[in-house]
Amino acid sequence: MPFFPSMPDDARNIHAWGFNPQRYKYWPKLAEGIMRGESPLSLAERETIAAYVSGLNACGYCFGAHKAVATEHGMDPAILEAMVENVDTAPVAEKLKPILHFIKKLTLTPSRLVQADADAVFEAGWSEQALHDAIAVCCEFSFMNRLMMGHGIEPLPPEIAAKRARERVKYGYLAMAAMERGAENVEGLDAETQDIVQQNKDEITNS
Repeated sequence: MPFFPSMPDDARNIHAWGFNPQRYKYWPKLAEGIMRGESPLSLAERETIAAYVSGLNACGYCFGAHKAVATEHGMDPAILEAMVENVDTAPVAEKLKPILHFIKKLTLTPSRLVQADADAVFEAGWSEQALHDAIAVCCEFSFMNRLMMGHGIEPLPPEIAAKRARERVKYGYLAMAAMERGAENVEGLDAETQDIVQQNKDEITNS
């Protein structure tokens, strides 16, 4: 049950956005850029980091949602769960582990980050841009985790999380938001995205 009496029992992210649609109309454009824009990190790696941050923060809503998206991108959900328990013993790519160690510190104990944490990422073969992009994903989901948990929003049922994950992989963050909230409540839609929204909005809004 959400903490806010005005919210439905099955509240999700759009109900939190609904308290101030004007304020949050810019967020999907930022999320689209961070999660699907050009980056040295693949879509799967960014969704993995999103799920990892959410797991560390014990945000069931975001962890379940983005574990499902990462799974759609080819990640094993069991690995994602193992990562939250212990990155070192989880069967995740060795190259990714220094980034995950950095992100864990940034999420749980940011004041303890030191140059050696960044150096370990660079020594694994990642560029500065890659680390910057990982940090951006961490920042996005640190915000989202607290927004969802602050409103008492509970995890989606697994079958709904899986359906929405398929839709997010297909349409992206920006188009999905416009389909759910209405294009007038989302900033930054180009002509191509507007066409996608117009053609598919009933599929999303009725889900």
